[in-house]
Amino acid sequence: MTRRRQIYEGKAKILYEGPEPGTIIQYFKDDATAFNAQKKGTINGKGVINNRISEYVFTRLSHIGIPTHFIRRLNMREQLVRQAEIIPIEVVVRNVAAGSICKRLGIEEGEQLPHTLIEYYYKDDALGDPLIAEEHIACFGWANNEEMQDISSMAIRINDFMVGMFAAINIRLVDFKLEFGRVFDGDYSRVILADEISPDGCRLWDMETNEKMDKDRFRQDLGGEEDAYNEVARRLGILQNDDSGPGEVFDLSAHRTKLRGKTK
Repeated sequence: MTRRRQIYEGKAKILYEGPEPGTIIQYFKDDATAFNAQKKGTINGKGVINNRISEYVFTRLSHIGIPTHFIRRLNMREQLVRQAEIIPIEVVVRNVAAGSICKRLGIEEGEQLPHTLIEYYYKDDALGDPLIAEEHIACFGWANNEEMQDISSMAIRINDFMVGMFAAINIRLVDFKLEFGRVFDGDYSRVILADEISPDGCRLWDMETNEKMDKDRFRQDLGGEEDAYNEVARRLGILQNDDSGPGEVFDLSAHRTKLRGKTK
């Protein structure tokens, strides 16, 4: 496929103009960042694995009626998605205490939350993606009441499905990030799931050992990032075929992680 005009480059993906109106090509990079890009590095092959995992999860979610931007995977690093107006809110769904909520509220990491918690963050790197309330969203018009109802409802349904999906392969879904966008049909718009779902945006722990199988291995200098991502994909059963030919297996552990830079 002929590469088209670049639209945007983020921390983990590059967006290109799609082959048809209303489409975008989403390219998955190997770049790894943490702490609002204060720590940067490269995990060779990560983009390939995240492309496959996100394809798998989005396809499964579409089967339970979640509308998404995903159309199809194009190759090892690219997928074709619907163009959407991204709502500037990161939706974080928490089942177990980890990450920023532990620092903010003094909760011990690993504590099971009394019920699933949904948090909202304003998407602005310069501000550090601050935590916001639904009142902020309504006040500044980032999303209307109907859209927020759709977002919260989909977030709960996605969580319920993914908790079961990962539990079936002995992985505990601790928390994860979602992004949503608007697609338009004349004057009418609806909310769809956008971005990606992968170990970059999920906390995944082995149920027996509590070993981290996500980007926290990079954040916390634990090492073994490529093996952890590869293991998630292996358990999901999506490494059996790649674009090199039927029956061949792409193994991320064959690559080596090269971390560039240190936390400031």
